[in-house]
Amino acid sequence: MSVQRSCRCVGLARAAYYRASVSASEVDQDVIKALNSLVDRHPRWGFWKCFKALRRQGQQWNHKRVYRVYCSLRLNQKRRAKKRLPKRVKQPLLVPQQPNQVWSADFMSDALYAGNRFRTFNVIDDFNRECLAVEIDTSITGRRLVRVFERLRQERGLPDVLRVDNGPEFLSGDFVAWAEAAGIMIQYIQPGEPNQNAYIERFNRTYREEVLSLYLFRNLKEVREITYCWLNDYNELRPHDSLGDMTPAECMENYTRNSTFKLST
Repeated sequence: MSVQRSCRCVGLARAAYYRASVSASEVDQDVIKALNSLVDRHPRWGFWKCFKALRRQGQQWNHKRVYRVYCSLRLNQKRRAKKRLPKRVKQPLLVPQQPNQVWSADFMSDALYAGNRFRTFNVIDDFNRECLAVEIDTSITGRRLVRVFERLRQERGLPDVLRVDNGPEFLSGDFVAWAEAAGIMIQYIQPGEPNQNAYIERFNRTYREEVLSLYLFRNLKEVREITYCWLNDYNELRPHDSLGDMTPAECMENYTRNSTFKLST
């Protein structure tokens, strides 16, 4: 059977028959480069976080094509299996309607390469999930917390409510007395219920996956430098699902612009 008749039978143009085949890796070269550059910088980002970041960069590739390339590169992240838990009464976690209304704070712990332990004290604004401070040292006392919040007071003010757990630093007399004098209401969660402080717990998970568990630190200076660079990306570049794929900085800018418009009208 001739080529012309064969192509007519299968509905194929003769130009397509004679065209040299191109491998999928060559066709998707731009997608591969874009994904590799994202994963090199953010190794713990999953598919949807990478896809949304590509869209923010102006790439218009279909999500099916990006996912096919993502899987072919074996960039898939393992997902945690959901544990079967008994039914519990859920406590609603309200979202603040303006900045500096409710802040959340918590501690984390990790170790240097030599085995020396260190702690981090994390503070976020629940309104736009912005990380306000990550204090890093081998020991952080209640007086140290007061110095951290005094620094934040000069930069952007203090919150109306501070949501924390029942750690000894938050129960110390120095910190409680300072918070009362500053007009801050400390909201303690129930013991053994970290889900009541879900915003800071979600931040802690991201910080551990993308920084603490990803690097081997030789000293505290390295921890502070890497954390500082990561915080800039977290607050200004990393899109958040809960913010409608906006960054914390964009959410704050949007709030400020709307507030100014309402005052002008």
